[in-house]
Amino acid sequence: MEALKDASHLYEVEARSYHLERPGFRINELTLSATQKVPWHYHNNISDTFYVIAGQLRLFLRDPKEDITLGPGESFAADAGRPHLVTNGGDKPVTFLVLQGVGEYDYVPLV
Repeated sequence: MEALKDASHLYEVEARSYHLERPGFRINELTLSATQKVPWHYHNNISDTFYVIAGQLRLFLRDPKEDITLGPGESFAADAGRPHLVTNGGDKPVTFLVLQGVGEYDYVPLV
């Protein structure tokens, strides 16, 4: 698949806001309902660091395979090039920050 500069049209979220965007780094806030997800993808140049504000976030990763559940105040970084799927880990909405950088943003879908 080809790398995209904006993938927001590929999946639905309850809410999305951008707290900071500058060359090489950005911070997004996302809220997922109990049934929403960010599909399998990876980034060529940047890592995704997830920080949970409210709810439960579940991350599935490949290379190596890993299944991680995070609660409020917890964080995890998916390195550049590592495929990951982001889901809600509970039955209520989950709100979390995604810190992306340092480098040029891209999104490579795996579906």
